[in-house]
Amino acid sequence: MSHSKQSKLELQLSSPQTLVRRVEQQLDLVDRLLAEADAAHTLAPASFTNSLGMKMIWCPPGEFLMGCPEDEEGHDECENQVQVQISQGFWLARTPVTQGQWQALMGNNPSEFKGSMELPVETVSWDDAAEFCNKLNAQENLPSGFRYALPTEAQWEYACRAGTTTPFHFGSMLNGLEANCDGAVPYGTEIKGPFLNQTTIVGSYPPNAWGLQDMHGNVWEWCADWLGVRSHRIGGIDPTGPVTGFARVFRGGAWNYDAADCRSASWSISSPNDRDWFLGFRPGLVPYR
Repeated sequence: MSHSKQSKLELQLSSPQTLVRRVEQQLDLVDRLLAEADAAHTLAPASFTNSLGMKMIWCPPGEFLMGCPEDEEGHDECENQVQVQISQGFWLARTPVTQGQWQALMGNNPSEFKGSMELPVETVSWDDAAEFCNKLNAQENLPSGFRYALPTEAQWEYACRAGTTTPFHFGSMLNGLEANCDGAVPYGTEIKGPFLNQTTIVGSYPPNAWGLQDMHGNVWEWCADWLGVRSHRIGGIDPTGPVTGFARVFRGGAWNYDAADCRSASWSISSPNDRDWFLGFRPGLVPYR
């Protein structure tokens, strides 16, 4: 007897109560599968584009080593490695904020380098960047529990590395061909590369594994953190740095800095109200903290 005929015979011989139980079991299975599919979608939200045309890239939760090993060329004692857990995923802008995006929201353009609205906005202070995020929050439809803000140092480096452990997300060498920096002072190679002496249109260099671009070079990017005790970097779950301080941290290097300054672990600081032609930022859509 075929399997299909046997199944039909079993159904004919089953009591109504047995049939009801079978139907209920099948419905329970369907409900469970739908719940699992919904959970999977929740854990991996799609990237999206906001009203300013800013593409926001999803960065999933995970763990990584923040900082760099002592034998990495250019290592500073303040770049000590610590284990960090990013407990919640977040979105980060694909590129630094452009002059066009800034002008559309803020109504001006403070940048030193002009010529294309796709150049990164620069000459903006930490306070300016925070105001931009606040205005963006006021006009966007926000996911529950999230807001636009500058990423923490931990979030920034986690997103920059995108799972890599090398000095740059693209490897161990930089001479101005892989990112916009002073290629006359290369890293990991003796071959000198270009020094453009200005910013470049965002997205001009290949993305990392998560789709983020210009994480190395072009403009330094403000982060949320106050200056902490750099020689005793603290890891843990979602570190945010000290509650207060006298300077804010920025990351990523810039067009006029040596290649070593563009490493994933590299950092620098400035007063929150300082503006310079190498200072820009990219917002995150991050969990409330």
